[in-house]
Amino acid sequence: MRILISGSSGMVGSTLMAFLQLQGHDVIRLARAATGDGSVFWNPSAAQLESAPLEGFDAVIHLAGENIADGRWTPEKKARIRDSRVQGTRLLVERLNSLKQPPRAFLCASAVGFYGTRGDEVLTETSAKGNGFLPDVCAEWEAAAQQAQGIRVVCLRFGIVLSRSGGALARMAGPFKLGLGGRIGSGAQWWSWIGMDDVIGIVDFALKHDELRGALNVVAPQAATNREFTQALGHVVGRPTPLPVPEFAAHLFIGEMADATLLASARVQPAKLQSAGYQFQHDSLEPALRFALRKRR
Repeated sequence: MRILISGSSGMVGSTLMAFLQLQGHDVIRLARAATGDGSVFWNPSAAQLESAPLEGFDAVIHLAGENIADGRWTPEKKARIRDSRVQGTRLLVERLNSLKQPPRAFLCASAVGFYGTRGDEVLTETSAKGNGFLPDVCAEWEAAAQQAQGIRVVCLRFGIVLSRSGGALARMAGPFKLGLGGRIGSGAQWWSWIGMDDVIGIVDFALKHDELRGALNVVAPQAATNREFTQALGHVVGRPTPLPVPEFAAHLFIGEMADATLLASARVQPAKLQSAGYQFQHDSLEPALRFALRKRR
């Protein structure tokens, strides 16, 4: 296939691009700077994207967006989070809709943040949107993607991606290796996670399975409470987890973001993937953590 990918320098994008190239696909970057490698230039904040270079792709995978965990959520930061996802997706979809040869598939990133914090409620792709900033951003983001006309659209609702090269696990691993880890708040909040190997497998699966459309939960079948997650991580790195982080401390360190991320409870199930027959490489947490951190028993 000939595939266009945005966000190719990110944690997921760089791994996915390498995988797709190894599979023999012709993968082109949608990039903000000229790299001399045949990439397609765009500047979504200035609405700069020519239609002609987008002709003839079989699929577009759109992963670009401001890092939500990089800095406190000031009004300016929240505007960048929203605009980088919603405006960028709208621009890309507008250009795709104008093509003579549009792609067959448009896979657009989203997040389980769509569901907000829901306690112990089991959530599937048919569950309603939650309340708050992240659910609102995800809903707008997905709505922008769904404006693609005559193109199969899949909105990839990513859970916590387990990777030692970035994301939540990479930030947690250092303190845990020093014996400074522990549950956050009550520890009862559900964290929906997914191994990087399954992220890549699921994107590849979604490219190949035309019956997959709309929202798609990219999570493992067995969500874990924060307490279970921290205990498993401590076991994997061989350290105790004696130091809980109280809710007030999480608020002190990262403000509003704490309620929407660390303290949020979303018990998400991959109902569509299971119905479609996707076989998870890691469906339980500790083996997934060991694989991500390259830790043997």
